[in-house]
Order: sequence, then C-alpha cells, then structure tokens
Amino acid sequence: MRTDNYQGHDYFQMDDFLTEEHKLIRDAARAWVKKEVSPIIEEAAETQTFPRHLLAGLGEIGAFGPYIPQAYGGAGLDQISYGLIMQELERCDSGLRSTASVQSSLVMYPIWRFGSEEQKMKYLPKLATGEMVGCFGLTEPDFGSNPGGMITNFVQDPDSADHIILNGAKMWISNAPFADIAVVWAKNEEGRIHGLVVERGMEGFSTPKMTGKWSLRASDTGELIFDNVRMLKSQILPEKSGLGAPLLCLDSARYGIAWGAIGAALDCYDTALNYAKERVQFGKPIGAFQLQQKKLAEMITEITKAQLLTHRLGQLREEGRATSPQISMAKRNNVDMALTVARDARQMLGAMGIVGEYSIMRHMMNLESVVTYEGTHDIHLLITGMDVTGLNAFK
Repeated sequence: MRTDNYQGHDYFQMDDFLTEEHKLIRDAARAWVKKEVSPIIEEAAETQTFPRHLLAGLGEIGAFGPYIPQAYGGAGLDQISYGLIMQELERCDSGLRSTASVQSSLVMYPIWRFGSEEQKMKYLPKLATGEMVGCFGLTEPDFGSNPGGMITNFVQDPDSADHIILNGAKMWISNAPFADIAVVWAKNEEGRIHGLVVERGMEGFSTPKMTGKWSLRASDTGELIFDNVRMLKSQILPEKSGLGAPLLCLDSARYGIAWGAIGAALDCYDTALNYAKERVQFGKPIGAFQLQQKKLAEMITEITKAQLLTHRLGQLREEGRATSPQISMAKRNNVDMALTVARDARQMLGAMGIVGEYSIMRHMMNLESVVTYEGTHDIHLLITGMDVTGLNAFK
C-alpha cells in the first residue's frame, strides 16, 4: 500500500492568487484523497473496479456540483474552487476525477441550467451528496466527434398524451453501470435534440458494463441501451434544446479537465523529482546529470504555463466571459502537456516507471483517454483554428 507524501509544487507562487477559502477547499480535497483514495487506487486500477464506497466522501468534500447553489444542495462555490477540487482528484487518478466531473458538469449542470424547478429539487440535492449518481449520454457507437448525427430518438406514445417512447444507444459512458439516472440527449420527431432524465429501473433501459480497458481502469464505463423505454414527458429538460445544450455541458466538463490534467502532471513530476534525488548511478543521484535536469526543468515550466492559463480561464468563467474556444484551448494544451510530462517522467524512472509502485504508468494510460474524450486533441485544434480564422473546417 503506497504512502502518499505529495505536498504540491507552486513555482510561480500561484497560491497568491487564491483566497483562504480556496486553499482550505484544495487542502481538504488533498487530505481526503491521501487518506481514502491513494492507498487503494492501484488495486482498483488493477482489478478494473471503481471503489463505490468513495461516493459519499466525494460528496462531503464538495466534489459533486460545487458551484451549484446551496438552495439545490450544492456548496455555492466559485469556478476556481471547482477547478482546484478537480486538480486534486486527478492528481490521484483521472478516473476518480471523471466520476466527479461527470456528476458535476454533465448531470447536475444540465439539470440546474435546463431543468424545471421540480426536476432540480428532485435530483440535485441527492446528486450533491452522492446518494444518487448520474451519467451523461451523448456519444453513440457511430457518432463521437459529430454528436449532431445521433440516431437516438423519442416519439410520442400513441397510447398516452403524457408519455414518449425512447429508442437508441449510447457508448463510452462513465458511471453508466451503477448510475441511478442518465441525462440523455436524443432527437424528437422533428429532429430537434432534447435532454431527458432517464431513471434506472425504467423498462427497456439497460447499462451493460464495458470491460477490457487499458485506460481509466478505476472508472466504470458502460453503454446505455434504450429499447422502447416508455417515460413521462415531464422527464424532458424544458429550458433548452438543440445541440448547444449538451455542448454547454461539455464546456463545463472540459474546464474541469483542464484543471484535472494539471493534477496528473504534478503527480508525475513529483514522482520523477523525488526519484531523481534518490536514485544513484555512476556515483551520484541521477538528478545531478544534465539530461535529467533538462527533463525536470521542462516539466515544471510546462506545468506552470498551464497553471497560469487555467487560472485565468477560471477567472473568465466566473465572470461569465470564458468562450468555448478558450476552454477548448486549455483542455487540449493541458492534456497534451500532462501526457508529455508523464512520458518523460516514465523514462526517468527507467524500468521502475512501469510498475504499480509508482503512479506514472497509470497516469499515462489514463491520459490516453482524457486526450480523446470530450473532444479529441485534433478537434480542439480545429475549434481554435475556426475561432482565429473564421473559417469552418468541419464542413
């Protein structure tokens, strides 16, 4: 059982930008992760099992919908606080952050922004504590980067004016195997996309688990299958429709990823730095050799640049001024940075870099999913390209 001695790295004194409340929130999340998650995360990854007993603790540290108003069970915190929590969770494991990110940005966020008052009061307080868990159904087997092409659909129930019938399937869905509800995006008979809250137990709704993953192994991934699921129209989120609705949810999630990826990079850097000071070759610590110092210097430089970028993005998002392309830039940059840091750190550890005694290889495998989901590296580059040129490369 590995001891977690991580203390943090702040090369450009970023803590000066944080309030005392921010620091308390971050430190509480870090302390919980060290105590409850770090000792068991390697076993969870090896057995490809999400430790569901952690859900209540995630709720207690405010990891579920921290920016949701207190009236709906949230903590009413700002966007920086949300980012700091995501950073601390992913510093331990991307799958852990994914669970919290999905719950916060892809389930609670759309219910809060697009749901009825009744839906908010029914779901949000229980989601905030972890008593209820949700998942987000957008990606389909044949439609990932092109979500607008989805074929999942619902039609009017011919036998009841109050009901609809949902059919289709979603794939690569985090939390699906154990989620109590799914926020699902489907087309109506006119082809307009709407969000629906589908509850476990509805006849025709199943969530088979996907296995055989070499990435995000400590996160449960599954499918959502809808076979003539009959549900009330009141389960439709009423306040927004169209593809823009789920894309707003993805903006929130991508923002959390931008912070989380920094956490993964910091953990890899911390591991490599400590190893370089302790591992002796040719009569001195390997950290005394120029090439190893080059790697470490480049790691902390890129981490620091990502920290500055993301903190500014958090300020803009709190002010309601962050744009989707800005969020795309931060997500793409930070995940790419974290992957590079993880790969360099793995090389510094040599053969030890691939064993579970150290976290680096697990981070590397996880980040291979993070660089793909919620917008691939290339898709985010095209979003930036379209923003700076005004020309659409998607069509």
